[in-house]
Amino acid sequence: MKILKTDKRLVDEGYRYKIDGDLMSVECIDLTDLDKPIYVTGFIKAGGFIKAGWSIKAGKSIEAGKSIKAGGSITAGWSIVANEFIKAGGSITAGKSIKAGGSITAGGSITAGGFITAGESHGIAAGLYITANTTITAGLKIFAGVCTWRKISDEDKTITCTELNGGATVEYGILNIIEEAESSSDKIITLNGKKYKLI
Repeated sequence: MKILKTDKRLVDEGYRYKIDGDLMSVECIDLTDLDKPIYVTGFIKAGGFIKAGWSIKAGKSIEAGKSIKAGGSITAGWSIVANEFIKAGGSITAGKSIKAGGSITAGGSITAGGFITAGESHGIAAGLYITANTTITAGLKIFAGVCTWRKISDEDKTITCTELNGGATVEYGILNIIEEAESSSDKIITLNGKKYKLI
């Protein structure tokens, strides 16, 4: 399904297009005809790929039977799930989890309120930091802070999670393992050997 600029569901808000409700197709969702980012207040779901030249944002989840690719950022209030790869020119952000059957690649940061999982024979690469409130799982290498468009700090190349799984190894970046606190809403992080409570 190709979404054209003439689609009656699109509301032009000036800086982006908006669709109230869900955007779903049993086939692919092609947003490459649009000349600005798109925001869907509900779900974005496709049986095939989801592709956009600009940013994609969903109030709920973004799910694809194949890949998800955006020239800008990919943002979901809930989860981002693709059976193949997830690739964004900007950042990838999910309120809950990020899961791909293939690789996960972002020009900016990768952030999830829950876990981040890449495929068994794939890795994760981000131009800036990678943060998961729980586990990060990948079959191959993880790279954070490989930004080529500005100078980066140690924070920009930090990989934060409660545990690294799946045989994943940090090829580039600083691994920061956080511990679960007694309260599920509190997190303890360890930086340079010292423990801090996140508030």
